[in-house]
Amino acid sequence: MDFKQTVFVNNFTNAILDPELPFDYHVKDGGHIIANTAPGCWGPMITPALKGGHEVTQPVYVEGAEIGDAIAIHIENITVTSRATASGNDRPNPDNFINDPFVDPKCPKCGALNPATDIEGIGYEAIHCHECGESFLPFDITNGYTMVFNSDLGLGLTLDKDHAEEIAKNSLEWMETPENSIQNPITTLAPNDIVGLVARMRPFLGQLGTVPSQAFPDSHNAGDFGQALLGASHEYGKTEEDLIHRTDGHMDVNRVRQGAVLIAPVKVPGGGVYIGDMHAMQGNGEIAGHTTDVAGVVQLRVEVIKNLNNQGPILLPVAEDLPYLAQPFTEKEYQQAQDFAKQWDGIKLEESLPISFIGTGASLNEATSNGLERAADFLGITVPEVMNRATVTGAIEIGRLPGVVTVTFLAPLEIIQNEKLLEVIKRQYDR
Repeated sequence: MDFKQTVFVNNFTNAILDPELPFDYHVKDGGHIIANTAPGCWGPMITPALKGGHEVTQPVYVEGAEIGDAIAIHIENITVTSRATASGNDRPNPDNFINDPFVDPKCPKCGALNPATDIEGIGYEAIHCHECGESFLPFDITNGYTMVFNSDLGLGLTLDKDHAEEIAKNSLEWMETPENSIQNPITTLAPNDIVGLVARMRPFLGQLGTVPSQAFPDSHNAGDFGQALLGASHEYGKTEEDLIHRTDGHMDVNRVRQGAVLIAPVKVPGGGVYIGDMHAMQGNGEIAGHTTDVAGVVQLRVEVIKNLNNQGPILLPVAEDLPYLAQPFTEKEYQQAQDFAKQWDGIKLEESLPISFIGTGASLNEATSNGLERAADFLGITVPEVMNRATVTGAIEIGRLPGVVTVTFLAPLEIIQNEKLLEVIKRQYDR
């Protein structure tokens, strides 16, 4: 294999993460991945030819990454390139799919499965089946908006009907959809239910991870969205036991942003790092189901951590994104704690640093249990101990409803057995 120090990725999957497919990109351990990502969610959701809810980059093989290892993905830069987008709540159209509107949309007139489509005009009737010309969407927007961005100011603004329709007529240019993307731009529909809303931009990656050990639609590579695959009749149908093959790359955790480090499990040789679903902003929970999907340029640095055996992602957020109780102690605080401990026969203080485990499941309760169990298994302690530590030195935070959470707490350095991981954590928090 020809491993490169820097890999430029500008090709996309058909929304399927398939471990059987060959890798077209190969990067050195310690090298960089630069990608022009395509918008996620709504664009692919109105593009029936895509068999999943996103259009992520083709995975990158990382030198030396073997099953049981992990890849520390350092997010060095995220730049939004879209000048506009559209979004809103969704409602599936039951006549326009078989099992799952993300995976197997079908034309209600001719019955074509995952047909190519053509755009004719703008608005909710603009997407047409290429086979028979029927206007159809797998999803409707129940309440939506079109938003333009002023990246210099870090602001987004929602538009009225006239301006939304102006954007719709030149959607590819306003969204700066990458050349190799096949999605229909969501601004074509020109939703405009909310006008004059101002929002702060804080971009992050809704999709970042590694290839699962079974084929998954990209948006379903998580414990909550994966539920839709259980018993499905299409080729990606799963059993409950099959979900263990996921890598939870679809997180929608808004702390997966510039400056953070995501430590992704390796479940296939080379890992297969993929990127997508960049958002301009999102509150915890993504309660609307969707947010501001944008195109952008991402720069990552990757390094292999041997034999880590983490079953799901581990996140090292930017320090300011940590829960208050999980922030590393300052030198002054630690000295105060040492002085206090002397009053109690010099009890030895723990040395600790933050760590955040991603948990996913069918509900927030199941996701929390998953995150607690992953933390306990990884650190070799009990779930009740993780519960105590997350309660007094951290927090459970919602990534996405219905079932993605982060379990964050201060972990004693003595129970973090992998020296390379410990080095990465210390670097992240300048210790």
